Amino acid sequence: MSYVPNTQEEQQAMLEHLGLSSLEDLLTPVPAEVRLGDALDLPPALPEPDLKRLMSRMAAKNKSLDTTISFLGAGTYDRAIPSVVPHLQNRSEFVTSYTPYQPEVSQGMLQAIYEFQTMVCQITGLDIANASLYDGSTAVVEASLMALGPGGRGEIVISAGVDPQYRQVLHTYAFARGFSVKEIGLENGVTSLTDLKAAVDKNTAAVIVQQPNFFGRVEDMRAIEPIAHQGKTLFVSVITEPASLGVLAPPGDYNADIAVGEMMSLGNNMSYGAPALGFMAARQKFMRLLPGRLVGQTIEEGEHKQTGYVLTLQTREQHIRRERATSNICTNQSLLAVGATIFLAAIGKQGFQELGQLCLQKAHYAFRQITAIPGFEAAFDGPFFDEFVIKCPVSTKRMEQLFERADIIGGYPLAESYSGMDNYMLFCVTETRTKEDIDTLVSVLKEVQA
Repeated sequence: MSYVPNTQEEQQAMLEHLGLSSLEDLLTPVPAEVRLGDALDLPPALPEPDLKRLMSRMAAKNKSLDTTISFLGAGTYDRAIPSVVPHLQNRSEFVTSYTPYQPEVSQGMLQAIYEFQTMVCQITGLDIANASLYDGSTAVVEASLMALGPGGRGEIVISAGVDPQYRQVLHTYAFARGFSVKEIGLENGVTSLTDLKAAVDKNTAAVIVQQPNFFGRVEDMRAIEPIAHQGKTLFVSVITEPASLGVLAPPGDYNADIAVGEMMSLGNNMSYGAPALGFMAARQKFMRLLPGRLVGQTIEEGEHKQTGYVLTLQTREQHIRRERATSNICTNQSLLAVGATIFLAAIGKQGFQELGQLCLQKAHYAFRQITAIPGFEAAFDGPFFDEFVIKCPVSTKRMEQLFERADIIGGYPLAESYSGMDNYMLFCVTETRTKEDIDTLVSVLKEVQA
């Protein structure tokens, strides 16, 4: 357990132990231009009741989905969560548990993780899944590192339709690890098959495509699969809106090798975008390459034959294997995985399909209503799930001002991530939006033409 020295004597003892004479010597590695030269400008301390009132007033300035209609998706989705989910997820046995280093005394948490892995396999159509990862972006990176192998050299081909933040994280890892990343452009909002064919060669370790992609468009994964599988290339499917698996073909059906992405929206609140719940599923042959850990089920010997849960694989154990570790991703998102597990168990197979159908139907109703307004045009032709891009007659800044006055959280302004899309906005409609919510949005959009 780490210890923070509090008194001046303790600080001096720490510095002497490190062979330093002052705290300034300790901070020498930190560049001067990023260090704060002045003392922090903090107000005087407050009594606890006054501090609580101050914090409450500050928190009240945030918009809450209890009082605000949201049409914002882009990787984080508003979801109707059954009451049983927080009731069970917030039990102290789950809330206070950490990653199970002593699995023999963590049977409850291990069983919950085992059920999570099982459900990930069921909805992705793949053979195995790990105990979860930090988020969708690190899951994409880990899939890339699996494809690159121990040598860590080669090229990752990734569609520009993959979440921009995921691609940024991948580029950061590529810079540090020494592999290259090639981005494939889009045609009509989906991955260009022509450009993809030209990009894949003998140096390609993986082809990564998001389904549905960041624009909400449904990719033709069956057409992409034979291109991706040239040579020894792995085909990686990225899923940021897991509700889509209620209506779209799972990665296993279109022969993906690995599926990664984000499952926070299943049973967990949006929480201003974090924390997240990355997942990874793969074919059986990649089992020993999976990062993180896998929980397995076994039966004890003897007459009772009781079921037990064990940490079957811990390929990431860098504290044991150090530089030879398969991955240094370090841990799993147990509490959020528990929420997703309870959510999926509560709604069941039929409920999961109905969830996808509701999102699909409501999004298409909103799309038809919005594109019927003069000046608001569909950016792309073709199928989409619960997100779609609209070309607006005014700037997205102007749109956001209208939304704020109407207590609406509008769509995502695509110019923040894609050049040349200054007046384009990505709208999301999940099962939580009512017809009245959508009609309210439409009435606000009509003000643009008033």
